[in-house]
Amino acid sequence: MPELPEVETVRRGLSAAMVGKRFARVETRRGDLRVPFPDRFAERLTGQRIEALTRRAKYLLAALEGGETLVMHLGMSGSFRVEREGETLVQPFHFERSKKEAHDHVVFTLDSGARVVYNDPRRFGAMVLTPTQGLAEHPLFRDLGVEPLSQEFDAARLAAVLAGARTPLKSALLDQKRIAGLGNIYVCEALHRARLSPRREAGTLVDVKGAPTPAAKALVKAIRDVLEEAVAAGGSTLRDHRQTDGELGYFQHAFAVYGREGAACPRPRCRGTIVRIVQNGRSSFYCPACQR
Repeated sequence: MPELPEVETVRRGLSAAMVGKRFARVETRRGDLRVPFPDRFAERLTGQRIEALTRRAKYLLAALEGGETLVMHLGMSGSFRVEREGETLVQPFHFERSKKEAHDHVVFTLDSGARVVYNDPRRFGAMVLTPTQGLAEHPLFRDLGVEPLSQEFDAARLAAVLAGARTPLKSALLDQKRIAGLGNIYVCEALHRARLSPRREAGTLVDVKGAPTPAAKALVKAIRDVLEEAVAAGGSTLRDHRQTDGELGYFQHAFAVYGREGAACPRPRCRGTIVRIVQNGRSSFYCPACQR
């Protein structure tokens, strides 16, 4: 599933094409994705000006001048491409995305002449229209935790959401009610940078007074650094892959542990080997020698 850096990369790529433009035509080529499209979906969007395109966790939010917000989620296999005359821009991901026309389920034609096409082979994505006022209380958002790239996310906030937690640290970090938007790849990478085992009990990052331990402070920095570097790398890839033939771009990032089972740990002077374990049905990659 696309993670926060990929979704943020998509947001930045789409913003240039969509913000300030109007939906001249909206075409849905089936009745649903993961859930049915909202009633009168195309009618409610047509003619609306896109005021802003933001992100909350792994959701894209297009605020419309008429007082509604178009909420979009990419699911497991969703992606967007922007088609202009003589140019096709495909949103980049670490794993290749479909470019088959049979999987083009939604086409937004803008008043600029550009087309924004949503492609989703597995149809696990979703599009919802909801009033902008009170958006934070919508069922999709009301229980989401702190954004890891926001000013509110610091060691004290991490300690607050982990206090008393006996669950493994990896599982706690993936809990969207604690921290919104973190995904499997970048949690593995952040834990390696912070020298913390994914098996470690989450509550051990909080001292007896409820304050963050040095490990918690190191983890906050690692999470921020990994996400910021990944977003920057995605942005660079996005700018470099404006190809007219629609060839897929890739989200390139130098993984230290993710997907590197059996490889030597890249940390200097560490003689460990990267291992893979399964936690809650997901693969965790880490170095047992330096992550404790």
